[in-house]
Amino acid sequence: VQLQASGGGLVHAGGSLRLSCKASHFTLDYYPIGWFRQAPGNEREGVSCIGPYATGTTYADSVRGRFTISKDKVENTVYLQMDDLKPEDTAVYYCALPKDMTSYMCLHPGDFASWGQGTQVTVSS
Repeated sequence: VQLQASGGGLVHAGGSLRLSCKASHFTLDYYPIGWFRQAPGNEREGVSCIGPYATGTTYADSVRGRFTISKDKVENTVYLQMDDLKPEDTAVYYCALPKDMTSYMCLHPGDFASWGQGTQVTVSS
């Protein structure tokens, strides 16, 4: 399974973007999904995570209160609504599945796979 992230772009600080995570022939609602990001020269870091059937959400401290993760069963899509964006949010954003659905830590990139192609988010000051 490969996930596809989209919806990135260039915005001014304080602006908003909504990222989408989709997969073909795979029901995302059944599984935990994580959003991660990687800025140039930095390691990949966890941003947010949502449980199977949208049971429970987790956010990195740096985005809590500004980002919202959600699932749309009809659209088979996981969204990351990003508000009040800051220049430090600039990165390539990826969505991913846990390697082991029964044992993983949200926000820990090493526990995730099926990265797919990310989407670039650039926030200008």
